[in-house]
Amino acid sequence: MKPTLTQLIAEGKTLVSDGAWGTFLQAKGLKPGECPELWNIENPEAVLDIARGYIAVGADMIETNSFGGNYFKLKNFGLEGRVYEINKRAAELSREAAGTVKYVLGSIGPTGKILMMSDVTEEELYNAFKEQAVALYDGGADALVIETMTAIDEAEIAVRAARENTPCEVICTMTFDYLTTGEYRTMMGVSPAEMVTALTAAGAHIVGANCSNGIEGMIRITEEIRFENQEIPILIHANAGMPELHDNCTIFPESPEMMAGFAQKLAKAGANIIGGCCGTTPAHIHKLVEVLKK
Repeated sequence: MKPTLTQLIAEGKTLVSDGAWGTFLQAKGLKPGECPELWNIENPEAVLDIARGYIAVGADMIETNSFGGNYFKLKNFGLEGRVYEINKRAAELSREAAGTVKYVLGSIGPTGKILMMSDVTEEELYNAFKEQAVALYDGGADALVIETMTAIDEAEIAVRAARENTPCEVICTMTFDYLTTGEYRTMMGVSPAEMVTALTAAGAHIVGANCSNGIEGMIRITEEIRFENQEIPILIHANAGMPELHDNCTIFPESPEMMAGFAQKLAKAGANIIGGCCGTTPAHIHKLVEVLKK
């Protein structure tokens, strides 16, 4: 039986995660307005190829193509009755690519519903996250990564649903914006320190940040998390820089070498698992592996 992620981190290992998925699905033919998660059923070879690409360059773990796989997001496509099928298949595909040695992180994104606006009840949110978490575990996920969260109440509910209904390690990351005040906050006003306190109390094994920042910006966020809690493992999935618009195309400017240039400083700040978000490619992950596995 392989060790858990937290056991590896306790041994002093710095682990490397995967990179972006959405841009690669688009490159393989995903059209605007199409459901990315349905590709797990209708175009599994394309999904499998993305997962294999990250494993091939040395990533210790890969996510699943299930970020928008919750009941509320799938309902937009008339697929709310296929939540279990779509998520289980997502995990099975990543499990096939990862084999028995590498790790699969079941990706769970936000629902798009806001509790304070009475869009949804706590029970409805809990049941949606429970359904998705159970399906990902049944498909072979080693851990669940609840990511790109902005509201602390939704994140707490997701963590509880995952902890209470699966044996998986639970990771939760929020996405922080840099304000003119010099502070980092989520869209709903949550600071990195507030996140750590709330999510550890909810039962998260690992916390962190993803999206909205390049790897250099993630260093300050990591320092704030580590200042608040010296023990909790931290996962960081950084963008390949901040997006820029060129000829009506969104470009992420950080090269693999630029991103890798900050990796050791990020690890020194306290990050235990480092990977990529928007704009990152297998080439970025390969460079992270080269730098962090020395």
